[in-house]
Amino acid sequence: MGSTRRILVVEDRDSLRRMLRAALTQEGYEVTTAADGRAGVERATSGVFDLVLTDLKLPLANGLEVLEASREAHPEVPVVVLTAHGTVMAAVEAMKHGAVDFLEKPIEIDDLALLIDSHLGGHRNDEMLSPSGGPALVGRHPLMRAALKLLEKVARTDSTVLLTGESGTGKEVFARALHALSERSDGPFLAVNCAAIPESLLENELFGHEKGAFTGAHRRQQGRFEQARGGTLLLDEIGELGLSIQSKILRVLEEKAFERVGGGATVKADVRLVAATNRDLRRMVEEELFRADLYYRLEVFPIELPPLRKRGSDVRLLARHLATEIAARHGRAVPQLTSGAEEWLEKQQWPGNVRQLANLLERAIILSERSRIGVGDLSSLLTVSPEVEDRREIEEALAATEGDKKKAAELLGLSYRTLQRRVKQYDLEGYPRYRG
Repeated sequence: MGSTRRILVVEDRDSLRRMLRAALTQEGYEVTTAADGRAGVERATSGVFDLVLTDLKLPLANGLEVLEASREAHPEVPVVVLTAHGTVMAAVEAMKHGAVDFLEKPIEIDDLALLIDSHLGGHRNDEMLSPSGGPALVGRHPLMRAALKLLEKVARTDSTVLLTGESGTGKEVFARALHALSERSDGPFLAVNCAAIPESLLENELFGHEKGAFTGAHRRQQGRFEQARGGTLLLDEIGELGLSIQSKILRVLEEKAFERVGGGATVKADVRLVAATNRDLRRMVEEELFRADLYYRLEVFPIELPPLRKRGSDVRLLARHLATEIAARHGRAVPQLTSGAEEWLEKQQWPGNVRQLANLLERAIILSERSRIGVGDLSSLLTVSPEVEDRREIEEALAATEGDKKKAAELLGLSYRTLQRRVKQYDLEGYPRYRG
């Protein structure tokens, strides 16, 4: 660290502000402070700093206003926000507005020093999180970085995590990275697709059975909760679970125990549970399709994975990373994507998200006989279904009318009732106001 590095600290609590100033000065930084949001905005706008550290809850102007003022005046300056314990989602909102990181109170000075050094010392790779033994997660868009930061925060705990997002956004990849970063990384990682197993078989799949529990049960069989002992269990598409199975999952979360099918002995569940869904569980609770008590147990730590169309600046990074992985898997030389191909990829909507992008690149790499992949190699392979095109048109109409379905129906030349039906079909209720 050099003494020329300048940091602005915006914090209204006098004791914490003085402590931060003393600690950071001792670390070799030149520190300027502000005791309220208005002063923070003025200093962030008029001064030149290497980093801004601001509380979110401030008098006269809040931390988001300090963040926005700093970003507008000096977009190259990283802004780190301080947030009270338990208000992580407020920090995520700040990251959507351009904050590079957040730190929860109470603040450990060693953690703060490492965080600042990572942003000023050049030791941070903002494009990729690559845990040892786990998959790489690629992206530098604020929405993706917010999700990655939450992943890093929760990984070392044993908290239940709920991953939400559209199909193809990489929920299982996130779950595997979470496991790799956790204290359970030496244990097994198992994934169960709840939508792929008939409900009549799901209880047996999850909890196992005793010998003689049913015809053909010739021996005791462990279920996934036992097989994942000491590790992590992902319940993918958890919104597809029936109510009877939901109650059994709830018991595992509450009591860390279960019984095998046909057995009376209680089995301890030493497993970290990660749930994933592309459905709106809160709405399902309102419609009595999902248990409220289970929902609140699952939502201990939610992480929303952004759709690829909302982080278009990541498409080039992702395409290069995926092309390298795919080529290695097939024993092929890594192809070069032409600048035109990368630009074309950026302009696509990707309704199938990262999975669709990966599938397209895999087909192109297998079929290509050249070292370069151009627009023509890709465009001929991309097919769009009528349903995808219909959804895209409805999204555009809703966006153009700021979510007013009556105006959107007129714009599309549809009856209001028809649009309502399609909005429900494509899970677009509230779009775009509640999908930002």
